Amino acid sequence: MTHQTSSKTASTLGDKETDVIVIGSGIGGLSCAALLARYGFDVTVCESHSIPGGAAHAFERDGFKFDSGPSLYSGLSYSPSANPLRQVLDAIGEELPCVTYDTWGCCLPEGDFDTSVGADQFCEVLKRFRGNEAILEWRELQRVMEPLARAATAIPPAALRLDVGAVMTVSRFAPSLFPHIADIGKLTGPFSRIMDGVIKDSFTRNWLDLLCFLLSGLPADGTSTAEVAFMFADWYRPGVVLDYPVGGSGALVDVLVRGLERQGGRLMLNAHVEQILVEGKRTVGVRLRGGKEIRARRAVISNASVWDTLKLLPEGSVPKQFREQRASTPECDSFMHLHLGIDAQGLRSDLACHYIVVNNWEVGVTAPQNVVLVSIPSVLDPSLAPPGKHVIHVYTPGNEPYDLWQGMDRKSEEYARQKQLRADVMWQALERIIPDIRSRCDVTLVGTPLTHERYLRRHRGSYGPAIQAGKGFFPGSNTPLPGLLCCGDSTFPGIGLPAVATSGMMTANTLAPLQKHLGMLQDIGCIR
Repeated sequence: MTHQTSSKTASTLGDKETDVIVIGSGIGGLSCAALLARYGFDVTVCESHSIPGGAAHAFERDGFKFDSGPSLYSGLSYSPSANPLRQVLDAIGEELPCVTYDTWGCCLPEGDFDTSVGADQFCEVLKRFRGNEAILEWRELQRVMEPLARAATAIPPAALRLDVGAVMTVSRFAPSLFPHIADIGKLTGPFSRIMDGVIKDSFTRNWLDLLCFLLSGLPADGTSTAEVAFMFADWYRPGVVLDYPVGGSGALVDVLVRGLERQGGRLMLNAHVEQILVEGKRTVGVRLRGGKEIRARRAVISNASVWDTLKLLPEGSVPKQFREQRASTPECDSFMHLHLGIDAQGLRSDLACHYIVVNNWEVGVTAPQNVVLVSIPSVLDPSLAPPGKHVIHVYTPGNEPYDLWQGMDRKSEEYARQKQLRADVMWQALERIIPDIRSRCDVTLVGTPLTHERYLRRHRGSYGPAIQAGKGFFPGSNTPLPGLLCCGDSTFPGIGLPAVATSGMMTANTLAPLQKHLGMLQDIGCIR
């Protein structure tokens, strides 16, 4: 499940030189590194943890295989796809077997129901709860979003780069982009501007706020229209399905590592970067815990968060204004996690893979412990659990305040009590789906913001930047320090898997020779 076969550790790899060093093996870092290796660069990924994957890593306990983070996937089971992660897999020549499905469960203040992706699915929900006027509003929103969705997907993310070469790669898509020029400006603003002009029904507005929160960690007034337009293009089209990788998120990490290593790159586990090395005002490599140094001929790319990257930079290596500006980036809250291995005997046969639980619309979707997500992936992929068992991941997605945990001793009774107290909302959510869940558990693991901070090396255990659309911009990959680039959730709007895959591709493309970039676009069918 987790990649251990050919990856080196810091203790087995001496001081060396490589073309590019990538700090961190999150999905953004692995996407970047694998694509750089495809372009012919000698790439070394330094991962602090013993398991690759960052927030998407998987781990095993007593035969149960757990996802640590992402649980909802789409656009991975077919190609060509608008999903940037699928484009990365196509570029590095890797397949990811998936199970497909179209329905998930909702436990909302209005009641419990199942819903599906597809052009008409939400109309059935509105018919049940709201009536014809709300349906007409939804249809109008679909009409308004249609050209925006086409605009958001007119340029494949694989074509993006952050230098003058972008003129050549992006211009290839001018014919498909030109009809949507008038809509481009709308994509950068908050989705609430679009929603407010169409949707009056309170339930639909709450639903859209919820979807925005799941996309970006922010409600509609902070989520860019582009993110929502991309979702409409993906979820609300005929014949759409959702995907779950066979083997879970660990299988996704494995194929990215396999693509990296097959092209000659290397992954170093237990390789904690303590400092980015700077000489003569240029990045030249990294120093690992224990003193080993790795030199980079071309670049160092940080897949660490914006805040954690700053901690690696020597004092005075970047302008004070840059450091202060990046350090003040607003952050989303953290997570609570409940990982369970349970006895599945006698459970109802129609369990969904995913459930979204909302306790109270009035306090807002970002309120602490208000939204809870439940994932039961062994419903789709029985290999994740022993026979007759299920694996469950319940989490509060980016709505757990770090301040409640700051400074706590993880071995103290106070910490144990707080874990039990703050986990209760997850148990209550799960009891709406499996009432006798507490008596079924073989494995019970509770994760907190301190767990998130420790194992993922995440500043304050944060989900990522809370940069509001229309009020701020994600900084992209470039930095004022020559030879230092960044990728991951601090560089591209969206925070989730498509956004970090895009960030990794853009960063790799920026370093790649233009002809090799164009060749990659041709190989994956974006241009002919």
